[in-house]
Amino acid sequence: MQSFKLKGVIPPVPTIVDQTGAFDPKGMAALLEREVAAGIHGLLILGSGGEFCHMNTAMRKEVAEFCVRQVAGRIPVLIGIGASATAEVIELGRHAQSCGADAVLVVNPYYATLSQRALIQHYKTVAAAVDLPILLYNFPALTGQELTVDLVQELALACPNIVGIKDTVDTMSHTRALVTEVKGARPDFLVFSGFDEYMLDTLLIGGDGGIPATANFAPEVTLGIYDAIEAGDFTKMRAHARRLARLMPIYGLDQPFFGLVKEAIRLTGSDLSTAVLAPSLPPSAENKHRLVTVLRGAGVLPSA
Repeated sequence: MQSFKLKGVIPPVPTIVDQTGAFDPKGMAALLEREVAAGIHGLLILGSGGEFCHMNTAMRKEVAEFCVRQVAGRIPVLIGIGASATAEVIELGRHAQSCGADAVLVVNPYYATLSQRALIQHYKTVAAAVDLPILLYNFPALTGQELTVDLVQELALACPNIVGIKDTVDTMSHTRALVTEVKGARPDFLVFSGFDEYMLDTLLIGGDGGIPATANFAPEVTLGIYDAIEAGDFTKMRAHARRLARLMPIYGLDQPFFGLVKEAIRLTGSDLSTAVLAPSLPPSAENKHRLVTVLRGAGVLPSA
């Protein structure tokens, strides 16, 4: 497989649903158009923030098909296909391939803790069965199991279509090792930060970008960081990084944060449904108020 080119800011796009939990194609189209117009570099559909974990397979396929069709090749579209069963991952991957996705993101199986041998076999089986670029997705806080640097390097060297990783870890040391060791052994391997606040550090040490949820409602902040690094403009880099730091409390306001991201999208100019899929609950009035305070503190909303 030829080297897969991807870099920059790739938001994990929320899935817009109505109050009954049904997919809302009109709202989703409006959000996708907003994302493309903002100048972001790609889209992740059905990532963690896309609520894939609360969908059945039919809904996941419906969302994937719609989003690829709506974006229509204007920017790369990645589809999250993670699941606990290898066969389901392959089914979703082949579906993503058939509907024209540019790549897929595969979080490691969750619930049952797997041996390293089983994890490696899982990913090698998926890579052999799905003819698309594959990004690994390391999110140990949710899966209960880390993709170690050694495991990632073994997969990167063994499977040409495993082209990168989204590293969602609350430490730079793991991401740093991926950049220095895995990219050192395979220079075209892509390393993206999963947590917004580590995107700057990831880029500075040679990584490729970030997959930040804040880019859904404040794309100028993370895009500003990326563009400032590209331009070597330290003053702008520092200013945008400080704004991003003020946005980070959003992730601690509610669990999960899905509804808050949708509410932030609404507050910043898109009149879309903010409904979430059960068992998630919509944010409370108190948390909505706290969200407004955070957005104002970061200059995303004007002061009262």
